[in-house]
Amino acid sequence: MRTAASPTQLSRRRAMAWLAAGVPIAAVLAPPVHAVPVSGLGAPHVAATARVGPPEPEKAEAIRAEFLHAWNGYKRLAWGHDEVLPVSGGYAEFFADEHPVGLSIIEALDTLYVMGLDDEVALSTAWLEQNLDFDIDADFFVFESIIRLVGGLLAGYFATGSQRMLDAVRDLADRLLPAFTLSPTGIPYSFVNLRTGKVSGDTGSLAGIGTNILEFGVLSELTGDPKYYRAAKRSYQAVIDRRSGLDLLGTSINIETGEWTDTTSTAPEPPVDSFYEYLWGAWAMFGDPDCLAWFWIFDAAIRRSQVERINGSLWFRNVDMHTGELRNRRQSELAVSVFCPSDDTLLAADYFRSWTAVLDAYAIIPNTIDYLDLTVLDPANHLFPEYANCAYDLYRHTGDPYYRDAAWRYFQNLNTYHRVPNGYTIVTDMTQQPMVRGDRCPAYLFAENFKWLYLTFSGTPRFDYDTGYLSTEGKILRGLRKQQ
Repeated sequence: MRTAASPTQLSRRRAMAWLAAGVPIAAVLAPPVHAVPVSGLGAPHVAATARVGPPEPEKAEAIRAEFLHAWNGYKRLAWGHDEVLPVSGGYAEFFADEHPVGLSIIEALDTLYVMGLDDEVALSTAWLEQNLDFDIDADFFVFESIIRLVGGLLAGYFATGSQRMLDAVRDLADRLLPAFTLSPTGIPYSFVNLRTGKVSGDTGSLAGIGTNILEFGVLSELTGDPKYYRAAKRSYQAVIDRRSGLDLLGTSINIETGEWTDTTSTAPEPPVDSFYEYLWGAWAMFGDPDCLAWFWIFDAAIRRSQVERINGSLWFRNVDMHTGELRNRRQSELAVSVFCPSDDTLLAADYFRSWTAVLDAYAIIPNTIDYLDLTVLDPANHLFPEYANCAYDLYRHTGDPYYRDAAWRYFQNLNTYHRVPNGYTIVTDMTQQPMVRGDRCPAYLFAENFKWLYLTFSGTPRFDYDTGYLSTEGKILRGLRKQQ
């Protein structure tokens, strides 16, 4: 009888050998998923010492100043609302009309902390402690609620120590749990009414299904209640059990029947991107050997069936999950950071250079291209942060100044094309000259773009570069240090 392998023993080769032999990975690695509390997993994977060079304080301060420019615009025009409309001077709610939850404040908390903006941390904490209430009679999107609200409040708790914040995040998670527990397959419904617990949305994309194990795992650790982690792990298991003979997954699945509704494997593209990213994350954060094995299985399958080189650049074909037949060559910037947190640095670096060629060609990266000739398919730029995210991760792994240079060029273009008097806004058509700007500052700008850039250049003592780990939404779930 096989015994469970320790996380440090589980190599890519071993995972592949077990798979080839038809051995169920979950059965040989750990007890059944319902019996696995977070405390029963292996030791978390800690990356090798970060290879960051000396801080560049002038660049870090320039990034901090631009973050404040955006933040002050939000405070002036939309305080307490979810998002600011910096061109018109208005605001918008993200989850439900007439029900603001202060999303931009939640998104900004740990960014404010690592930048040393303690007065702003105190102001934001006071607003949340006085106003946050999730007893809302409205359907909330489960995926976004977890990565943005649950993750943001967890990072905020680590930054502030506010018990009210921890109580709020547990209350919210309990209101979201029916999406998992009422599902006959364990795959979460897409929406849940926060007041009634009524669920809806019976078709889910992989990102929405699998991007919760980090936030729920941290919450299980903090509360000592394994139910959150178990729900997330059960969701993963349900999807992975339905992989094809090529070890590929589709894009969307019926939550109640478990039947695939879109059999295109778009990995590492949206809307499946962070499904794979969080497999590695569960290993890095909690030492979960199942998730590590699954990560290597899909890493190998994607390499076999989807990797393609065009003019020397690495891209990923979108293919049928059962046959491997080509579906299209669309590619989204959101995919660039999927492999960056993992130990698969060479693949991540290769893909990053492909997207750097797009940045060089267009100054800002369009949402979607046809990688065959870099034709723009979607000319908008919604301030997605994945390029800056990947630059940080690769710089931290390698210490290569190439990635700092790329991050600085990204920052300069961000400043040139997205900056407006009241902050930063999206671009709706980057193919026009001048580029056409929209009127929206996504709340994730406060969580991600500037934070990734600041961490790349600042060397802030408030963050542990060796052990720190950030979620797909840029929330610091491990590695915040006490004020210095």
